[in-house]
Amino acid sequence: MSRKISASLRKAAAQRAGYRCEYCRLPAGDSYYGFHVDHIISLKHGGDTALDNLACCCPDCNRNKGTDLGTFLDTESELVRFFNPRKDDWNHHFLMDESGMIHHKTSVGAATVKIFLFNHPDRIIERRLLWRLGLLP
Repeated sequence: MSRKISASLRKAAAQRAGYRCEYCRLPAGDSYYGFHVDHIISLKHGGDTALDNLACCCPDCNRNKGTDLGTFLDTESELVRFFNPRKDDWNHHFLMDESGMIHHKTSVGAATVKIFLFNHPDRIIERRLLWRLGLLP
């Protein structure tokens, strides 16, 4: 399993995503920092460096996700996996409103919103501005 993601795989992942973060939908062109290509299932959990296991993502989503696969929503719950852009429909799990908030519709959405910090105040402000400029949803 290669740790290095080739330039051609990076380009293919970004093109497939429409140059947006596949987790929070932030447009890549509107980010000060360059976007990352994330291993959806990290190498340490058995994922590989193949296009079907890669996601274009913003630095915030990549940093907050880390190598995690899911989380516990409360002390009594079972492990809930994160949204997987290769297997899941974003609109099934999330709803973004014009205020910049991303609301979850499912437990998978709730786990992702929680750990990826989708609704951190700075991220909400950025999405609200992009919404007003017509660059979101």
